[in-house]
Amino acid sequence: MKIAIIDFGTNTFNLLIADTTNPKKIEYLHSSKHAVKLGKGGITKHILTEEAIDRAMTALKIHYSTIKNYGAEKVYAYATSAVREAKNGKHFLNLVKEEFDLYVNIIPGDREAELIYKGVRQSCKFTEEKFLILDIGGGSNEFIIADKNKIYWKESFKLGMARLLEIFQPEDPISLASIEKIKEYLKQELPELLEAIKIHSPKVLVGASGSFETFNSILQHKKPEKYSTNNLNKEIYMDDYREIARELILSSVEERRIMPGMEEVRVEMINLAAIFVSFTIDSCNLEKIYLSEFALKEGVVAELLNI
Repeated sequence: MKIAIIDFGTNTFNLLIADTTNPKKIEYLHSSKHAVKLGKGGITKHILTEEAIDRAMTALKIHYSTIKNYGAEKVYAYATSAVREAKNGKHFLNLVKEEFDLYVNIIPGDREAELIYKGVRQSCKFTEEKFLILDIGGGSNEFIIADKNKIYWKESFKLGMARLLEIFQPEDPISLASIEKIKEYLKQELPELLEAIKIHSPKVLVGASGSFETFNSILQHKKPEKYSTNNLNKEIYMDDYREIARELILSSVEERRIMPGMEEVRVEMINLAAIFVSFTIDSCNLEKIYLSEFALKEGVVAELLNI
C-alpha cells in the first residue's frame, strides 16, 4: 500500500510518500516541502493570520497533486506547534477538512519528540551509547536523549526559529549584543535540558533534518571532497560546523540568500538556528554532530508498521 504523510510544520509543510507493501523493506518514493511560514505574524499572538492560512492551503493543493500522481491510498496528517497553540487552529483545520476531506492530528510536543526519535532511529546506526537528538522547528524545538533501544528523556521547548525571530526581531546582520541576548534567553529557558545532560552525559548530537540538512548542503558545496557521500548517517565535522556557523550568524539575509547550498525557506532564520545549535553544543559539551535526514514523517511510517 502506498501512503502519504503530511507534516504541518510551522515553517514548512512536508510531504512523504512511501510504499509499505513489504514492511521489512519500506520504499520511500517521494519527499518534498513547501514554505508556508504558518507562524509568521502571529506565532507570539497565538493566531494564524489569513495570509498564512492562504499559503497553507496553496501548499496543500500542491501536495495533493503529488499524492494523486503517486496513487497514495491513505493520507496521514500531523500538525505541530503553530496549529496546536493558535486560537483559530481548529478553524484552519476545519477549512482543511472541507477542502481536502483530511483529518489532521494535532500532536503535543512530547508526542512529536517520540515520532522524531522513531524516524531518526531508522537512519542512524544507534549503539548502546546515548545520543542527544535535536529537531529545530519554527515554533518549537524537540530534544531527545536516547540510544538504539529507548528514550531516556525528551522535551519540547517553545524556542522555534519563527518564534525567536518575532521575539527578538534582530538586526540584519544581527549585532553581537543581540546574539548575547538570545544566548542568555536560551540559558534561562533550557534548565531542564542542562539537568538532563548532567544525568545522561551524551557526547553526540544528532540533528534531525531541517536546518541540519542546510548546514550539510552548504558544506557539500564548500568542501565536496568531505561531504559528497549520500549515506543517511552523515557526520558534520565540528570544525567545519563552527566555520559555517560563524559565517551564517554574522551574514546578512542577502548574503545568505546567495550562498551555494542555501534553501530559500531557511534564509531568514538559519542564523538563529546556528546560534541555537552552537549554544547547545557549548552548553552540553558535545563532541560530534551527525545528520539524520529522517524525522517525524518517517517516524509515523515506522509506528504505523510497528518497526
